[in-house]
Amino acid sequence: MRVIARSTLVDFWTDHPETKAALERWLKIVKAAHWASTEDIQGASPKAKVLNGERVRFEVAGGNYRLIAAFDFRRQVAFVKFIGTHAAYDRIDALTVSLF
Repeated sequence: MRVIARSTLVDFWTDHPETKAALERWLKIVKAAHWASTEDIQGASPKAKVLNGERVRFEVAGGNYRLIAAFDFRRQVAFVKFIGTHAAYDRIDALTVSLF
């Protein structure tokens, strides 16, 4: 899959170095994936939470941070919609947020 807003993740891990290893691992997994559905994502990442038919929430750095991505399975594209602390995640609407 192609990841849109990779630079956003790089900027985030620059400000939050404790997330760098986890976000690099997430990028590597997503780039190598050929997922056809949210079920495929959960198979590869059992802790991921499916929010709807296209959005999935991932825990980063032991759950201290959250990442929301929207997936276009037909075009094989993952769009980063949110990356932030668990507290910031609690203040947003995960189904509509689009910060990037």
